[in-house]
Amino acid sequence: LWLKWVVVMDWCVESVWELAAAALRSIRDGEGYVSAAATCVLLLFLWYCYRMGRDHGPSGLRGRCLSGPGRMGGFMSSECRGRAKGRRAAGLDEQNGFAFCQSPECFRCTSAGESLNQRLYHSLQDYAKRYTWSGMGRVHKGVRDQGRYLNSRRSIQRPEVFFLPDLPSAPFFSREVQRHDVELLEQSFPTLLAEFESIYKANATPRGQWWTYYLVNQGVPLVPNVRRCPRAWRVLQLRTFISNNVFGNACFSVLTPGGLISEHYGPTNIRLRCHLGLRVPPCCELVVGGEPQCWSEGSCLLFDDSFLHRAFHEGAADDGPRVVFMVDLWHPNVAAAERQALDYIFTPAR
Repeated sequence: LWLKWVVVMDWCVESVWELAAAALRSIRDGEGYVSAAATCVLLLFLWYCYRMGRDHGPSGLRGRCLSGPGRMGGFMSSECRGRAKGRRAAGLDEQNGFAFCQSPECFRCTSAGESLNQRLYHSLQDYAKRYTWSGMGRVHKGVRDQGRYLNSRRSIQRPEVFFLPDLPSAPFFSREVQRHDVELLEQSFPTLLAEFESIYKANATPRGQWWTYYLVNQGVPLVPNVRRCPRAWRVLQLRTFISNNVFGNACFSVLTPGGLISEHYGPTNIRLRCHLGLRVPPCCELVVGGEPQCWSEGSCLLFDDSFLHRAFHEGAADDGPRVVFMVDLWHPNVAAAERQALDYIFTPAR
C-alpha cells in the first residue's frame, strides 16, 4: 500500500510539473497571460505544500500510532511501563512503584548530556534555516547553555531534559493563567468521569499502586485507547494542549489506596501539568516544591512538574482509587514563536 501511494504521488508530481511547464509556455507565447500566471502560482503553491508535508510528515494529534506496548491499549502500571521500556533500554531502576528507564528514545526519562545538547542545537539551526531566528533568543540561550542550566539548578526545581531560561516559575499556578482550557476541562467533568468508568469496568480491575491510561504519550496518540475514549479525545482540542512534541501527554491517572508516587522531577519547565479531579477520596495529597495541595472533584489543579513533586493516597481500601484526568498545557509565558520552534525541535522520533 505504501509503495502504491509513493507511485501515485510521483505521478501527481510529474503531472504538476507538466502543467507548470505548459503554463509557462503559454505565458511565453502571450496566450491567456492572466490565467496562465494564476495557474503557475497555484501549481507552485501546491508543490510547496507537498514538499513541506513530505519533509515534516504528520504532526499533532493526526493519525500517529505509538508502536510497542502502547498499541495494546488498556491501563498500564508502573511495572508494565518498566517492562515495556526495558525492552529498549539496558538499565532500569524502580523506586516506590515509579519506574525509570534509560532509553535514548525516551525524552521523558533521558538524562541530559552532550549528545542530546548537540542534537538540540542542530535541530534549532535547522529550524532557523527553514523559518527564522526571530523570537528565538530564549530558545537559543537555553539550547546553547543547557548543560550549565541543568547542572546548576537548585534542588527544588531541576528539569531532567530541557530548561527554558527566564520563565516565571512557581510550584503551583492559578487557574486564571490558562482560564479558557481549564473551564473547558471542568465543563467536561461529567463526560470524562463517565468515559473513565466505562473503560475502568471494561479492563481487569488494576492491581498496583499507580496506573495510567494514556490517550497521548509523549506527543504520540495511542490509537486503540483513543478509539475507546472518543469523547475524551474530543475534549483534547484545547488551545494550549501540547500536542506536537514529546513533552505532551494526556491520560487517566489512577492511584490506589496506600499508593505512593515517590519524589521526582519532570523533564521540562515549558509546560504546566493540569490535573482534573474525577474521583478524590479523603487523605489524598499532591506535594510540589514542598507545598501540599489536595485535589477536588470537578476542579483543575495546575502545577509545574519540573519542581520536585510526589503524590500519595493514604485512604482506606474501601475509599477506592484517586483518579485524575492529566493534560500537559503550555506554560503561559512561552511565546507563540517559541512554541513553534520547540514543537519542531522536540518532534516525536526526531
